[in-house]
Amino acid sequence: MIEARNLSKIYRMGSVEVAALRGISLTIDAGEFVGIMGPSGSGKSTLLHQLGLLDTPTSGSIIISGTDVSGLDDEERTLFRLMHLGYVFQDYALVTDLDVVENVAIPAIAQGRSFGESYAAARDVLERVGLGRRHHHLVGELSGGEQQRVSIARALVNTPSILFADEPCANLDTENSRIVLDLFRKINRDLGQTVVMVSHEPWHMDYFDRIVFLKDGLLDVERIREAGRWIS
Repeated sequence: MIEARNLSKIYRMGSVEVAALRGISLTIDAGEFVGIMGPSGSGKSTLLHQLGLLDTPTSGSIIISGTDVSGLDDEERTLFRLMHLGYVFQDYALVTDLDVVENVAIPAIAQGRSFGESYAAARDVLERVGLGRRHHHLVGELSGGEQQRVSIARALVNTPSILFADEPCANLDTENSRIVLDLFRKINRDLGQTVVMVSHEPWHMDYFDRIVFLKDGLLDVERIREAGRWIS
C-alpha cells in the first residue's frame, strides 16, 4: 500500500539547514490503522505530509499502491491526491459559508461527478458518521466534535485508498476525541479503510494496530499490537 524508502526532508532557513526527516524507511499495509507518535519536533507531521503528498521530500522515494509518486509533477500529484487519498486536519478546514452537505460534497464535485451524485454520496457518508440529521446546518451551528466528523465525512466521500489524519483530536475534549477515534476504528474495521494518524496522546495507542515512533527525524522503534499487547 505505502512504501517509503530513505525519506529525508531538509528545511532551509536562510543559511541554516534543519533536518526534519533523516532517512526514514517504512511500509504500511492495506487495512492497517497506523499511529505515528513521538515527542514534539520529532518529525511526525512532516512524515505524514510526505506520505500524503502534501509536501515533497528532499530525497528518497514513496510508492503508493504500486505507483512511484515521487516522480509525479504538481498537477499529477494533485490528481493522485484527489482520486486516492483523504485528509483530516486538526483545524477542520471547513467552508463556513457552505452547509454540511455542501462541504462534504466538495471533493466529489472536484472529481468531476455530477452535483446530484456528489450530494447523494455526501448524504450517504454523513449517515455513516452519525450526522444524518445535520445535512443543512451551517458550520457555525455545529460543535467542535461535529465539525471534525464533517471533515471525516468529506475525507471519505471519494472512498480513498488511504485516510491521513494529522492530530485530529488536538482541538477536542476527551469525550469528543473518543467519538472521533471510535469512528476511525469503526471505518477501519468495517470498511477495511487504511488509516495513518499522527498523535501525541498516549491513550490513543489503544486504537492503533501498529505504532511508528519517531525521534529527532529518525525511526525510533515500531510496535505491533498482538493478542492485546504491544510487541516491539
